[in-house]
Amino acid sequence: QVQLVESGGGSVQAGGSLRLSCAASGRTTYNMGWFRQAPGKEREFVAAITWSGGSTDYDDSVKGRFTISRDNAKNTVYLQMNSLKPEDTAVYYCAADLSAVLRRSRGAYDRWGQGTQVTVSS
Repeated sequence: QVQLVESGGGSVQAGGSLRLSCAASGRTTYNMGWFRQAPGKEREFVAAITWSGGSTDYDDSVKGRFTISRDNAKNTVYLQMNSLKPEDTAVYYCAADLSAVLRRSRGAYDRWGQGTQVTVSS
């Protein structure tokens, strides 16, 4: 079992930066993903990283602006978000996936955090 707790959300102006953290307890040999959900919209994939940190995947909407990384010694996954836009406003969730390959489907992820709000104003 793994438990996930996100932190680092907040309010920022367009063009600003935030770094989200996801602290994991319990088993940590998971691939990890970040998703987001804006009001009235489906939860969507943002980024994912293998348990070793050797491979990453990004949605096109965040490629070049967001960076996912992990520190397994601290059992923590990060999402560095730069050049934020108002359309990045959402609740951001981290999630854990037991599989050996990076996946984008919500249904592939076994455990979810409670989410952290990110608000970007224009």
